[in-house]
Amino acid sequence: MSQIVDFFQYLLNSEEIIRTGGLVLITLIVLIENGFFFGFFLPGDYLLFLSGVFAGTRLLNVPLWLLLSCIFGAAVIGSLTGYLTGYYFGARIKDRPDSLFFKQKYIDNTREAFIKYGNGALIISRFLPIVRTFAPLLAGLIHMPVRFFMLYNVIGGALWVITLVGGGFFFGERFPWIVDYVQYIIIFFLAVTTFTVIKGYLNARKENKAKEA
Repeated sequence: MSQIVDFFQYLLNSEEIIRTGGLVLITLIVLIENGFFFGFFLPGDYLLFLSGVFAGTRLLNVPLWLLLSCIFGAAVIGSLTGYLTGYYFGARIKDRPDSLFFKQKYIDNTREAFIKYGNGALIISRFLPIVRTFAPLLAGLIHMPVRFFMLYNVIGGALWVITLVGGGFFFGERFPWIVDYVQYIIIFFLAVTTFTVIKGYLNARKENKAKEA
């Protein structure tokens, strides 16, 4: 049991992933987090930012163009996988009972984002944990035309990767001492993530109550 706990702690530790797994593991985690519903808990935003920081300080000895290309490719292919899963297995997903790695409320919250932002939710969702994982799934479930999905998929993926990885690289290259404060960066992203998720949940709950009234 302790080995399982240690494994999950490792998966949630972005610094350890980058130091020991390198580009291959970073790419794999981005692929899973974007394309498979059970990967929603994996680090996304701060993994990208920290990978940029480590590349900027040369602790991750990978050219920026290669880092951007691999993560962008993983994000786009991952979302396409989620879309195809929703497209072909949507009925099973809608009837799936809640479990440790899946809850119907995740689909409901993502649906609220589509109602609020339209198809642009696929772009906005890139910056929203959990919703990022389930947005492609819902797009496939409602049979969004694949050409429109891929357009938003590519634009959203590019913005997400360039902003976070590029931003991290800039800070790492200009302020190499930032690696000594990795834990604070993670805490910052976790705080933003928690705030975003809670706010989205409360807004959706408020709107549901208003509809019922």
